[in-house]
Amino acid sequence: MENVKKFNTRRVTYTAILIALSFVGSLIKIQGSIAFDSMPGYFAALFLGPYLGGLVALLGHLLTAITSGFPLTIPMHIVIALEMFLFAYVFSITYKRFNPYMAVIVATILNGPFAALLTVPFSTLFKLPFNGWPLFYAVLIPLTIASFLNALLAVIAYKSLEKRIS
Repeated sequence: MENVKKFNTRRVTYTAILIALSFVGSLIKIQGSIAFDSMPGYFAALFLGPYLGGLVALLGHLLTAITSGFPLTIPMHIVIALEMFLFAYVFSITYKRFNPYMAVIVATILNGPFAALLTVPFSTLFKLPFNGWPLFYAVLIPLTIASFLNALLAVIAYKSLEKRIS
């Protein structure tokens, strides 16, 4: 893949296309604001690098939150969007330092059980009507499944593209 670190038209175009794909994924909902928006972010993290991948994942979550009507409030969705930036970044680093399997496992754990666990203090802080441990249990399974599928599909897409280019 292209290892150019500079800001150029090609990278901007790829980033814009992947943000648009995040919007399409945001419309494929699993539960509330859990959707297929992070797959393009994870793919971008591999194809364009961790920073642009994080940006795509962050914007992808915000697009899902917008299309869902911000069910967890705007501040909570901003926290989740920032988490998504971090998770895509870590996904890219894990993929490059270890292997695709480890990257999928790490992304699934971070964006699944770990993100669900983070809803406990933040939902209480932001005084959501449905907060704390009930929210954790409500999102744990669908979020973990969606996280696994988003990361796995990103790796499959990247690997198939990598084979065609090399």
